[in-house]
Amino acid sequence: MTDLPLENRGDLIASDRVEGTAVYNRQGERLGKISNFMVDKRSGQVRYAVLSFGGFLGMGHDHYPLPWSMLTYETEQGGYVVDLDKQLLDNAPRYATDRQPDYDEGYGRNVYEYYGLMYPW
Repeated sequence: MTDLPLENRGDLIASDRVEGTAVYNRQGERLGKISNFMVDKRSGQVRYAVLSFGGFLGMGHDHYPLPWSMLTYETEQGGYVVDLDKQLLDNAPRYATDRQPDYDEGYGRNVYEYYGLMYPW
């Protein structure tokens, strides 16, 4: 097995390289980082990037599922960019580390509707 180059210029990226990647809004404010992402078991499509921020020393931070289609990777920024401001996250669907929701259809519709998107499944 060969190691992947540090600077992979292809269209694919390994999951371990996505986790921990910074997320910024269009104003350049860092919103947090991707803690993980949720993949549909049947289609293989990524549905959500889970944004985490807040807390202190890894304790008390919240997780915000964002529809994957909202994120764009920007090499100049060195991270993902999403078109929303921090205030929109104040009332966004979120959960604590120890209270992960059931990612069922009802929850998915709630997340997508909050961001003004049509739930695709």
